[in-house]
Amino acid sequence: MQFDSVTDFLNMGGYAFYVWLSFGITFGAMALVVIQSYIKQKSLLKAVITEQARKARIKKARLQEAQDDKY
Repeated sequence: MQFDSVTDFLNMGGYAFYVWLSFGITFGAMALVVIQSYIKQKSLLKAVITEQARKARIKKARLQEAQDDKY
C-alpha cells in the first residue's frame, strides 16, 4: 500500500485507531515480557548466590567440627 503523505500513513485509510492500538498492545506486551524476564533473572541470581553462601557456611562448619573432634 502506498501513501501520499505522512498524514495518510498515520490515518491508515480510516483504520488508524485499530492499527495503532494493535501495535501499542503488542509492543506493550513485549515490554512486559522483557521486564518480567529481567526481574525473574535478578531474583534467580540472588537465590543462587544465597544458596552458594549457605553451602559454603555449612562446609566451613563441618570442617571446623571435624577439626574440633580431632583434638
